[in-house]
Amino acid sequence: MIATADFRKGMKIEFKGDPYEIIEFQHVKMGRGGANVKTKMKNLRTGSVIEETIRSGEKFPPPGLEEKKMQYLYAQDGHYYFMDQETFEQVPLDAEQLGDLRLFLKENTEVKILYYKGEAINVELPTFIELVVAKTDPGFKGDTASGGGKPATLETGAVVRVPFHINEGDTIKVDTRTSEYIERVK
Repeated sequence: MIATADFRKGMKIEFKGDPYEIIEFQHVKMGRGGANVKTKMKNLRTGSVIEETIRSGEKFPPPGLEEKKMQYLYAQDGHYYFMDQETFEQVPLDAEQLGDLRLFLKENTEVKILYYKGEAINVELPTFIELVVAKTDPGFKGDTASGGGKPATLETGAVVRVPFHINEGDTIKVDTRTSEYIERVK
């Protein structure tokens, strides 16, 4: 059991029959009453974020999550297929389950899939991924004065902001958490 005193950012608990990840928490002591813990949690199944006030000392069971390393294979008819690297079993997930993460899926990418009671509920991509720029406007000498950037469409369909010196065909490193350009890869 996980007590409120053990809460940490990123910790996972089972709350009201669903797995949740703690985003923020704060212990609050009111005048005469008992202490409470104000908690902001993300439902790992639906992705919704809730705020709850929980009495201090309350205990929650661990959610019983299972993490498997899988390899992304291909997309077909709105489904994205992943292969378990131990059993070679293929698991289809739909675009809704993946959300914006699907924009960074490249064939043969290793991901972690989180299972709750046998159901795939979450996909975790590597923090950084290298992708080829498929389309972007050419940079012109003198463009750097604004200090901004230009949009670039990557091979997977994702659009990120890149510096002016990046051209079509360049390979760049992208942070999958923030969808930001990190550096050009040689």
